[in-house]
Amino acid sequence: MEKITIIGAGLIGAALAFELTRRGRDVTVVEAGLPAAMASGRSFGWINASFSLSEAHFALRLAGMAAHERLARALPGLHRASGCLWWEEAGEALAATAARLEAAGYPLERLGRAGIARREPALTAPPEEALFFPTEGWVDAAELSRALLAASGARVLSGVRGQLRVAEGRVTGVETPHGPLAADQVVIAAGLGAPDLLAPLGLALPMLHRPGLLLRSAPVGLRLAHILAGPEQELRQEDDGRLLAPAAAFHQSDAGDDLSDPLGQAVAALARISALLGLKDLRVETVMQADRPVPGDGLPIIGAVAGVPGLWLSVMHSGVTLAAIAAEALAAEMTGQGILPEAAPFRPDRLLRPV
Repeated sequence: MEKITIIGAGLIGAALAFELTRRGRDVTVVEAGLPAAMASGRSFGWINASFSLSEAHFALRLAGMAAHERLARALPGLHRASGCLWWEEAGEALAATAARLEAAGYPLERLGRAGIARREPALTAPPEEALFFPTEGWVDAAELSRALLAASGARVLSGVRGQLRVAEGRVTGVETPHGPLAADQVVIAAGLGAPDLLAPLGLALPMLHRPGLLLRSAPVGLRLAHILAGPEQELRQEDDGRLLAPAAAFHQSDAGDDLSDPLGQAVAALARISALLGLKDLRVETVMQADRPVPGDGLPIIGAVAGVPGLWLSVMHSGVTLAAIAAEALAAEMTGQGILPEAAPFRPDRLLRPV
């Protein structure tokens, strides 16, 4: 049986482990950190294609949503099909976004203030207009990662830092403090750890600096039905009543390079949420910082590392939307089924350079 080692036990690595074991591969997952430190545990969890950076990126994200639907059928109970109320733009800009997405066949409904209020009565001052995206939803990325790893049956070595083993120009496994792990193929799904893993091979992977803050409130009495995406704040509610929110608006494209005052940013976000929902005693329970793994051109990396047989790379943001399709694409290619068309524009060789 072919042996595959995945470096990284976040959502990308977990989804890939699930897909590969379903295809009969012997999979080991190596994770340098502990589960609480994984970026997947500090994610807003929004699955969408209303945000994209190019036509190819939109197509990949759309395929990602479809792949999540397949995953939800395989592992029921983990995906929340909430839909999203979106008014990050207004007026002509909102109309242009609606026209672009409608032309691409993306399901949406344009709502006026009364329609918004009916869908989300918790809003104290509904906007004049919003778009409703019925097919968007969310997952708890850490919960889904754990479920995928458990369902995969893969061996998981946590708190173990691995380095690539290479013989005669081919990757042959992973070296760990506990000894070598032989593998026929190795996948780097380690987020921001990817450049350090590639450097000994003489390869440089440029990454953008994209830290972000996510805050979680104490439970509140009101219930939100949807993901909310306004011009100042994005917000959703967890099953236990806690509100989850990025500290920055437009967090999917936010540069996030200034975290000099994280407490101040969290307090400001709390004030915006309190005003949005009319909550006077809203209290922050947790503030989490995550360094988002964004490749140098802002787009995903999925595929084989050219010139290094046996090595594969999967690094991206937004990893939640793309995890399921990235896993399907890599698993298909690794098992000889060819390159998925939607993933073809995102090969590693467009960014990897000699050190």
